[in-house]
Amino acid sequence: MGVPGSFELSAVTRPYYRSTYVFVTRRGRNLDIASFDDPQLRTLRVGVHLIGDDFANTPPAHALAARGIVGNVKGYSIYGDYTEPNPPTGILRALVADEIDVAVVWGPLAGSFALTSAVPLDLRPVSPQVDLPFLPMVYDIALGVRRADEPLRLALDEILVRRRADIDALLREYGVPRVDVVRHAGGS
Repeated sequence: MGVPGSFELSAVTRPYYRSTYVFVTRRGRNLDIASFDDPQLRTLRVGVHLIGDDFANTPPAHALAARGIVGNVKGYSIYGDYTEPNPPTGILRALVADEIDVAVVWGPLAGSFALTSAVPLDLRPVSPQVDLPFLPMVYDIALGVRRADEPLRLALDEILVRRRADIDALLREYGVPRVDVVRHAGGS
C-alpha cells in the first residue's frame, strides 16, 4: 500500500503523497529543532528508530552517527513486540513519558500519534531533505504492484487521479505531514 516511489522490488504507481522524517518534541519544551546540525542534538536525549543489527538503519540514525551524535541517542526497534498494540510508537510513548527529549520519526507515524497524544507534540520536518553524500529523508509514496501486472498499475494510477481529493482528505485526517503536493493531472 505504501512503498517508496523508487522501490525496486516491484512496479510502482504514481506517488500519492510525499512525506518526511520529522523531529518530534513535547510542545511545552519549545526546542524548535529542524536540522541535524542543531547543537541541541548533542546534549538532548534523542530517540531514533533502529531496524536491525546489520547496520541497515533508518536515515536519521545514519545522519546522527555521521555527526558523531551517538552517546546521547537511544534506539527503539521499528518492529517491537507485536503482542503489544502498535509497537513502532514505543519511541513516541517514550517521548510523552519524558524518557527522551526529541524523537526522529517517519512523519506519517508521528503525525497519526500526535493526533491522539495526551501530551501536545510539535512536529518539524528534518533538514536537510537529503543528507550528504546521499541519504534521503523525504520520500514519494506509491502503491507497489507485481512487475508483470501493468494493467493493474495503470488502473490504480487512474484511481489515484480520480480519488485525489479523497486521498488528500484521508492523509489530513490521519495527520500525515506532507512535504509538497503531488501533481494531480497527467504526470506523477
